[in-house]
Amino acid sequence: MLDTSRDTVPAAPDVPAEEPRGCLFALSQPPLMISLGVIGCLLLMAAVHDLFVL
Repeated sequence: MLDTSRDTVPAAPDVPAEEPRGCLFALSQPPLMISLGVIGCLLLMAAVHDLFVL
């Protein structure tokens, strides 16, 4: 049942608010970094092949 009383609400305990997780948190994940590394290596190999191999 919904409490509709007008009593004062006790203060919440001092719990630090969670910080939002942004881009740096995402980049620290190993699977993401491995996949980005593989894609980067494939792009680098394609660029070297186009530039130096006849």
